[in-house]
Amino acid sequence: MNEHLWWYTARASGLVAWALLAACVAWGLFLSSRALGKRPPAPWLLDLHRYLAVLLLAFTGMHLASLVADSYVDFGWSELFVPLTSEWQRGAVAWGVIGMYGLIAIQLTSIYMRRIPKKVWRWVHRSSYAVLVMVSVHAIAAGTDVKSPVVGWAVVVGLVGIAFPVVYRRLAPRKGGRAVREKVARPERVATSAGGRQARVRAGVG
Repeated sequence: MNEHLWWYTARASGLVAWALLAACVAWGLFLSSRALGKRPPAPWLLDLHRYLAVLLLAFTGMHLASLVADSYVDFGWSELFVPLTSEWQRGAVAWGVIGMYGLIAIQLTSIYMRRIPKKVWRWVHRSSYAVLVMVSVHAIAAGTDVKSPVVGWAVVVGLVGIAFPVVYRRLAPRKGGRAVREKVARPERVATSAGGRQARVRAGVG
């Protein structure tokens, strides 16, 4: 058995975890931006988003376990769960540790979504963008495969997949958007006529 097997496993699982995180964020943006259609997403589309999240946690766990099992770089459980305790690439590893806690928080709030306020779930879920940035910094600063063409193209594809639904949400026309804006600008009020019947009149109109 290759003495660096666990080191290779840690590197591979870390890259897969990053790709799954990018895919999970991109898929969530596709669903929320209605880029796949104006109708509510089909149940299997939401299930795919959850499945990607579960795979992400699984490969993150594999990444951590492989680092502990590896003897090429000495990692203990404290270095993997307490920021700034690692002697190897201290700052880069700390970004990964913080990002991991962000992933756990997002997954837990998703599991218990019906038991917590919707606003809390929404804000925690939106932190996935920050988590992606943290994990990307961790991968670039601590990773040893960032110069690989395969990894470079994977990063490009991931960024494009995330940018497309964001741009689509900003530029796509919204049905009835102008009418809604006009209604907000000139709200209706209800007036009662002398005969007791109610008639709708525009605010600001005599």
